[in-house]
Amino acid sequence: MRRRALPDLVERIADAAGRVGVVCAVAESLTSGRLAAEVGRGSSAQDWFAGGVVAYQVRVKEEVLGLGPGTDPCSPECAEQLACGVRALLGADVAVSTTGVGGPDAQDGHAPGTVYLGWATADAAGHELVRFDGDPVEVIDQAVGAALALLLQTVEATRADG
Repeated sequence: MRRRALPDLVERIADAAGRVGVVCAVAESLTSGRLAAEVGRGSSAQDWFAGGVVAYQVRVKEEVLGLGPGTDPCSPECAEQLACGVRALLGADVAVSTTGVGGPDAQDGHAPGTVYLGWATADAAGHELVRFDGDPVEVIDQAVGAALALLLQTVEATRADG
């Protein structure tokens, strides 16, 4: 996703979240705060964006966001646990998370560009596996775009449910 497309996506999230009073949160490993920075640019973010947690080290993921010890940090389980953990920690209605390998090299058997996105609501949690090509900056840019799209989808689904 191109950087110039991100502001439109963020405004769509702001509109959807603001309209129905949904509060959002993000947990980040791979994207190291870039996702929260983009979300925080949304109109009236102070009303619908609780905030985010950047948990790069496994210890922080475990101690702050409740990642189960021994969980692979590049896995569906990690992505879901991070999303659930930040949703609970920040009292949000919906949350998304990013984790994976930006590259340029493989890490713990995972190819560069392997990214897991997690999502959580009060009723459910899930994940998406996406694979991106490019250098680490390009992988992170693409992961942020995909996470924003997932956040919008999750907010819209929450709205439809309730």
